[in-house]
Amino acid sequence: MTVDGTHHAALASGLVDELVGEALVWSSLHGLVVGDRIIQRSGTVPGVGMVHAPIALLPMPFPEDYWRQACELAPIFNELVDRVSLDGKFLQDSLSRTKKVDAFTGRLLDIHSEMLQINKKEDIRLGLHRSDYMLDAETNLLLQIELNTISSSFSGLSCLVSELHRNLLDRYGNHLGLDSRKVPGNKALSQSAEALAKAWKEYCNSSAVVLFVVQPEERNMYDQHWLSSKLKEIYAITSIRRTLAEIDAEGEALPDGSLIIGGQAVAVVYFRAGYSPRDYPSESEWSARFLIEKSNAVKCPSISYHLVGTKKIQQELAKPNVLERFLENEDDIAKLRKCFAGLWSLDNAEGVNRAIERPELFVLKPQREGGGNNIYGEDVRKTLVKLQQEGSEELAAYILMQRIFPASSLAYLVRDGIYHHDQVISELGIYGTYLRNKDEVVMNEQSGYLMRTKVSSSNEGGVAAGFAVLDSVYLT
Repeated sequence: MTVDGTHHAALASGLVDELVGEALVWSSLHGLVVGDRIIQRSGTVPGVGMVHAPIALLPMPFPEDYWRQACELAPIFNELVDRVSLDGKFLQDSLSRTKKVDAFTGRLLDIHSEMLQINKKEDIRLGLHRSDYMLDAETNLLLQIELNTISSSFSGLSCLVSELHRNLLDRYGNHLGLDSRKVPGNKALSQSAEALAKAWKEYCNSSAVVLFVVQPEERNMYDQHWLSSKLKEIYAITSIRRTLAEIDAEGEALPDGSLIIGGQAVAVVYFRAGYSPRDYPSESEWSARFLIEKSNAVKCPSISYHLVGTKKIQQELAKPNVLERFLENEDDIAKLRKCFAGLWSLDNAEGVNRAIERPELFVLKPQREGGGNNIYGEDVRKTLVKLQQEGSEELAAYILMQRIFPASSLAYLVRDGIYHHDQVISELGIYGTYLRNKDEVVMNEQSGYLMRTKVSSSNEGGVAAGFAVLDSVYLT
């Protein structure tokens, strides 16, 4: 079997069974796992169940030129996020109409606005970002789907999938006609840990901890535990895990701005929750978010970094002459522009009418993170017609994006120990780490990757949301 872009043709079932068996054992031994059920936290220590993470059995072919292009973009996007985050007026103005119809974005903007009013400065700024791309078969362009500035997950597990695939190809590569050296190394975990550790060091309090803000019901905790264990092993930094509600109950900000949780000083706050309205079921959670923001702990992300990752800001940055407001280097600007898909606000009547006529060519996106939120196909037309009837205000809660059509190929997907062979498409995420202290850029790097593969008939793409599997890259 060769990989020629059509991906893994059908293998003899005996070989597939053997490969799946090896992959499951390897995953268990090396921590490529997720929680097998939602664990309710209570006074007793819960039983921590686990099951292998959903994976592709073999790596996905991806052209090396496009791979390099995606990697080169990471430091430019890192710098762009930082520059945009400092322009409070741009963020407030761009999101002002969205705020009126989207309560969640409105609450985030309120916190941001209060920080502007008290002239709160974030001297130490930390970003763990991930920019997601698809290769559009129609135009042969690598196009950005979104830029994640909060809770960019899977840095822990994505490295393990690359290792798993290299391991399988080392053993079975001759049978498969594949070379393990074509699977690029993945340093997402070590570099994310390094960025958190460097931010902790810049904070200059050796007794302070790193706070992981987590959801009360989390299946993807092992991906997070990989990071905290690296912080402990390599840098001797202690981390603690708290939900927003627990932070509200245990937290305080001292007069000097120090954030204290349960008696412990916090140097860095790393958000793995807080990106979705579901994470704020009561005022308690909003109170915790505000407490963190007004403290002098390093936030990953700060409220301004979080807002830069909204769909509306993505669409604003794609407008003519807007990138020039934030970046000077013409080459960098050209590289970013080349990866921008078509993006329109819904006050663009021409774009809306085209989408009503040809809904299959567009995706309608609300201002949400975490997978499972976008609108496709005939539902695009129905939603746009309904929004037009309700009046123009409601339109501001969404953006319209060109639909990207990647080539599909056959692959083996393994979930809950069972494999199936299906037509799939893939999405490449490139991690970026950025750390700045006042005028000094301490770190600005491309930091590994995440490949996600899903059945081509599925519109949504989240692994944690149950739509996709973890994969790695096979350079062609």
